[in-house]
Amino acid sequence: MVKLLVVGSVALDSVKTPFGQEDDVLGGSASFFATAASYFTEVSVIAVVGEDFPELHLAFLRQRGIDLTGLERRPGKTFRWRGEYSYQLNEAKTIATHLNVFETFRPVVPESHREPEMLFLANIDPELQRTVLEQVRRPRLVACDTMNFWIDGKRPELLRLLKDVDILIINDGEARALAGDPNLVTVARTIQAAGPTTLIIKRGEYGVIMFSKDRVFAVPAFPLEQVKDPTGAGDCFAGGFMGYIAGQTELNREVFKRAMFYGGVMGSFAVERFGTERLQNLTREEIDARFQLFRELTHLE
Repeated sequence: MVKLLVVGSVALDSVKTPFGQEDDVLGGSASFFATAASYFTEVSVIAVVGEDFPELHLAFLRQRGIDLTGLERRPGKTFRWRGEYSYQLNEAKTIATHLNVFETFRPVVPESHREPEMLFLANIDPELQRTVLEQVRRPRLVACDTMNFWIDGKRPELLRLLKDVDILIINDGEARALAGDPNLVTVARTIQAAGPTTLIIKRGEYGVIMFSKDRVFAVPAFPLEQVKDPTGAGDCFAGGFMGYIAGQTELNREVFKRAMFYGGVMGSFAVERFGTERLQNLTREEIDARFQLFRELTHLE
């Protein structure tokens, strides 16, 4: 059985920040998510790349034990994104987006992957997210991500999808836009009424808040001396969060709370280098050490 299945983008990113510039690094929501999750559990990817996608990146994903059975390689070019960050590092300025083969991507879940234990629908068209959900037998846990582009342009389709989603992971601006309210507590009630029993709101340098039923749990951002590239931090948070949960035998509040910390840990490692570079030479020992330090920073004796 597939433990954790992710559907999203595998891309080549070119990023410029005040601390440097890198071209054609491994990017895309599915790449970041799967890499982070692979430190905790078995993860499989549904995505598409072009004939120009470097074998080096495929070799890295395989080396991480990521199942690429559902990764299509099509004639044409791979999805490419180019962006720049200012010193604030809280939002990228998109310079160019070339969807290429991703423009006509229609996810097909292989027969062998149609009974995943858990499913993560990364940030793509909610109609495509829905088609994936319809191809699989109901997973134990379904989580998804979205963005303002879909919130504004495909709200009815997104709301229809959310009825069948257990966890929604989005940032504070997206949450406010989706609920039409500035107050995050009110926002949480509105979104939970639409379907997801758990709402996780990412707040950048201010950390993450989880709303579940009548409880709220907040985790601050891990303090770092240097942030080189914030691209993919949210996807790595989701990967760490879902990966940790998928590796556990029980689903309860304590598991979700620990998963919040592990998500924060993976996001903090990701931003220390460009693309997935920092994640490529990471060890589980480093992850657990930072998790412990994170807990000590936030625990009141």
